[in-house]
Amino acid sequence: MLWVLLVLQFMFPMAPGCVVEERIALMRIRSSLVEANSDVPPSWGRSDDCCSWERVRCNNNTRVSDLNLDVLYIPLSNSATSGCSWNMNFTMFSSFHELQLLDFSLNSACFQSFEGLQELTKLRYLNLSGNYLIGDNILESLDLPSLEVINIELCRMSGALQSSALKNLKNLRELYLGYNQFNGSIPAFLFELPRLEYLDLSGNLLQGLQITSSSNLQSSLRELHLQSNQLNGIIPASLFELPRLEYLDLSENLLQGHTIPISSSSNLSPSLKILDLSANNLKGLFDFFWLRNCTMLQRVDLSGNTDLTIDVKFHGRVPPFQLRELALSGCKLDNSIIAGPNFLGTQSHLQTLDLSNNNLTGSIPSWINTRTLVYLNLANNSLAGSLNLMWQYQSNLEMIDIAMNRLVGQLPTNISLVFPNLTALNASYNIIFGHLPLSLCNISILFVDLSNNKLTGEVSNCLFTDCSSLNVLKLSNNNLGGSILGGASNLSIGTAIYLDSNNFKGALPNNLTGNIQLMDLHDNKLSGKLDVSFWNLPSLQVLNVANNILTGGISPTFCNLTGLQFLDMSDNNFEGPLPNCDSKLTLRFLNMSSNTLSGFLNAFCNSTKVNVLDLRYNQFMGGLDWIHHLSDIRILLLGWNKFGGHISPSFCQLKYLNIIDLSHNGLSGSGFYGIDFYLDHDCPPFSYSIVYDLQGFTFSTKGNLYTYGRSFFTLMSGIDLSANMLSGEIPWKIGNLSHLKSLNLSHNSFTGQIPATFANMSAIESLDLSYNQLRGPIPWQLTQLWSLEVFSVAYNNLSGCIPNSGQFGSFNMESYMGNANLHNLSQGNRCSPIPSPVEGADVGEVSADRSFTLPLLPHSYSHSGQLLRSCSAFHLGSV
Repeated sequence: MLWVLLVLQFMFPMAPGCVVEERIALMRIRSSLVEANSDVPPSWGRSDDCCSWERVRCNNNTRVSDLNLDVLYIPLSNSATSGCSWNMNFTMFSSFHELQLLDFSLNSACFQSFEGLQELTKLRYLNLSGNYLIGDNILESLDLPSLEVINIELCRMSGALQSSALKNLKNLRELYLGYNQFNGSIPAFLFELPRLEYLDLSGNLLQGLQITSSSNLQSSLRELHLQSNQLNGIIPASLFELPRLEYLDLSENLLQGHTIPISSSSNLSPSLKILDLSANNLKGLFDFFWLRNCTMLQRVDLSGNTDLTIDVKFHGRVPPFQLRELALSGCKLDNSIIAGPNFLGTQSHLQTLDLSNNNLTGSIPSWINTRTLVYLNLANNSLAGSLNLMWQYQSNLEMIDIAMNRLVGQLPTNISLVFPNLTALNASYNIIFGHLPLSLCNISILFVDLSNNKLTGEVSNCLFTDCSSLNVLKLSNNNLGGSILGGASNLSIGTAIYLDSNNFKGALPNNLTGNIQLMDLHDNKLSGKLDVSFWNLPSLQVLNVANNILTGGISPTFCNLTGLQFLDMSDNNFEGPLPNCDSKLTLRFLNMSSNTLSGFLNAFCNSTKVNVLDLRYNQFMGGLDWIHHLSDIRILLLGWNKFGGHISPSFCQLKYLNIIDLSHNGLSGSGFYGIDFYLDHDCPPFSYSIVYDLQGFTFSTKGNLYTYGRSFFTLMSGIDLSANMLSGEIPWKIGNLSHLKSLNLSHNSFTGQIPATFANMSAIESLDLSYNQLRGPIPWQLTQLWSLEVFSVAYNNLSGCIPNSGQFGSFNMESYMGNANLHNLSQGNRCSPIPSPVEGADVGEVSADRSFTLPLLPHSYSHSGQLLRSCSAFHLGSV
């Protein structure tokens, strides 16, 4: 071996501050980084002194003591792969015999074991977080008694946390195992390590704690992070007896029990600063008096325990602590927290207060000190009375959320002086009246939501042009008026503007500019033409101008809004054809319903990304051959137009449809030949990059027009082909649509018998076959449809007996009228004639008069669930 060292010294001469063996090891690591396309420190190899290289630190003996090699691997932006990016072996580090610190975090490297680290007998700090430790029982090879800090968070480890090697780490002070996939119970020996001060097991799948009152819990533990697991059962009382505990976080678990194991006699640590038990299933009582010895207490969070009663009276005494943060959202709070007596008036250092979601009544409590508070959340209660107390004095508040109460008042005219540091204000769903103060423009605010109040007057254009920090402005559902956008054209708002359901008027400027992503202006009094010729809104994704008085044609310049994903121009007076955008638009949602648009459809709505297309109540004509472009369509609403011809065979390519409305057109033909309609299918996630609440969808079912909100995509599936000129027999394969909830084939010329396979449509709620030429009996198998609520076969040529079992026992005679040979089943199992139909009755038909409006329910476009399941097809043929 001596001659090898001599050769190496000749090749890599000894330099001050560098050992040959370690320089060679560093160059091997460099080669491995180069092979993995990692970011190699540029100074490595430029000089002989490796102690002078970046990310390397040596001790007084010129031996490497610290290696900071974090975030060297940067995945390529066009890489389609994710996960383990390259293989790494710890033997590369075995030459660094005096290494004390090794940080190789956030490199996406794969390690099979810790073999190679055993020789690093002086290693004290090891950080491998953000890599992949994928070997079986890999922790068993971690045998380094010198280690004081181990961070292996986000390393994709799984299995039970039962490593005997961890028991031998007697010098361990900090252990970070969070956000892996460990399951089972937390072993007791982790709490028995003699020097352990910090333990983080958050974000795993752990279910229990192997701790009893007899466990030899060490007195050194200061911080315990067990949040975001699946811990269940009762909290072990011994956790609250750790004498030096400063930080205890058990939030976001499944902990329960009728009592929390704390009482007046509990020996709680006087050093306790943070107590977080939020988002569990805790019940019983939590009395703040139990914390009377915790002189250092700063933050308490008990939110999200809906059956946990909170007592804040403190027996009339003044607590020894001064809280900085208190969160009691969604608990069982009584009104003593509002009216007193309670200890909260003594908390002069309180910066964060969250009492939301508690159904509290009364007025805003007088003990709230707005001079020290930074964050205040009183949302979703039943607070009433005046808001004057809120802005009586100058405040340090940065975030205010008082939404969904019954608070009354006006915004202060000098709001910029009262809240000079305000960044977020949510006062929606209250009774705030008066004008918007002009001084609101003088605050560097990020978020304003004053929707659903009683605000009046005009909105100054400075809110749209001069608030460069403002990201979201929501003024929906007020009585605001004046020129839309205050006449402004250069928008400074960064993300979203909601001005819907007000009285704004005028035309939108044709030269709008800005970085706005969402603009909702529906339900106002906008008029004139919508000219987007000179709009420079490259980030615009959502535009809603529905239910205004806009007129004119749809300009081809709409094709230049290439970032648009959601476009709703329904319920206006637009006319003429749609422009040919030649697939420039990548729309996911398009609603042009209830206008006077006409002509043949073209590439304006031929985007393969369209999920929802609503063109109802227009005058479009032509065939439906263009539909095959809509490969990702979920909801297709083309009713009440002038479409003609046969239903195109291209429908067989639409694999994700779950709502189809082709009613009230001129579709014709006979026979169902070879078209497969996929209405039961596993669909890819349905989502938008911006969360947006919009008007509900309307769909005719059960003989009425219903409005569906956010559940439309998951809870509704239907076909409406009514009021066309379709003929031929109804295909028996329709019965394969086991998740279909509504089927309307009424007002056509279908012949033949009702398929008995309809009995397989187990989810069907509404079935309308009226006004056809169907013959034969009603299949008795349909009595198995237990979800069926509305059924009509009126005005056909049916014969035989009417079933009277199952749901059929609840249908009245209007469901069967107009069938002369159809009879009731009497008690003697004989048929008797049904009453004569009422002259001129029109059963099952939805009125064409749309002068009434139904309530509009919010629908969120953040849904990412599947639509319909278990794909099966039926032949819908060349109709």
